[in-house]
Amino acid sequence: MYARTTLFEVDTERTSIDAAFKRFTETVLPRLREQPGCLGVIVMQTPEGKGMLVSFWQSSEAAAATLESGFYDAQVRELLMFLRQPPGREQYEVTCYELSDAIVTGRTVFPGQDAQA
Repeated sequence: MYARTTLFEVDTERTSIDAAFKRFTETVLPRLREQPGCLGVIVMQTPEGKGMLVSFWQSSEAAAATLESGFYDAQVRELLMFLRQPPGREQYEVTCYELSDAIVTGRTVFPGQDAQA
């Protein structure tokens, strides 16, 4: 399994964190789910707008395909108006992971929702 991290910072002087997150969940997330080899995504953020998106991929090739096809850049363009600057990106091989069954629900969980529900 491979993971791609994307570091971002929402420009909170021009827009709200909620507006940027809504745009992501309505446009980028559905398209990401359709990508071959995509296993899921985690989005983390601070109240100030700094954040990290971690997407998980079955293989290095599946992750690379989204770069080669232009998919990644197209999704960044969807959100660029909300960001202070273009995001940074890294790719890693996942060598170990452990998640509680309570966390792994197979569905999107938004802030304020109970993962158990």
